[in-house]
Amino acid sequence: MSQSTREEIEDLPPSAKLVLKVLEYRGSLTQKQIIEESMLSARTVRYALERLQDIGVVTEDIYFADARQSLYEVTDLPTGDQEQETAADGGEACCD
Repeated sequence: MSQSTREEIEDLPPSAKLVLKVLEYRGSLTQKQIIEESMLSARTVRYALERLQDIGVVTEDIYFADARQSLYEVTDLPTGDQEQETAADGGEACCD
């Protein structure tokens, strides 16, 4: 994930960050399920999903169980700071 995407996530309103976290932990959900999980209003969730789609971290797909609804899922999340990325690659996280 690029630095600009991380910054865009940081600039999101708290409600959009909550929706992102709900999707991150629960996986793919419909808007109705997100509303139930987050306890946010339908309008707030719609706005949050729009913002998350605009920056490219959430995608919308067809919900085959009910084609009238959409399924939302996280596409790309921040991986943390550079030191964590280096450690995950098997390199040293910090120098002495």
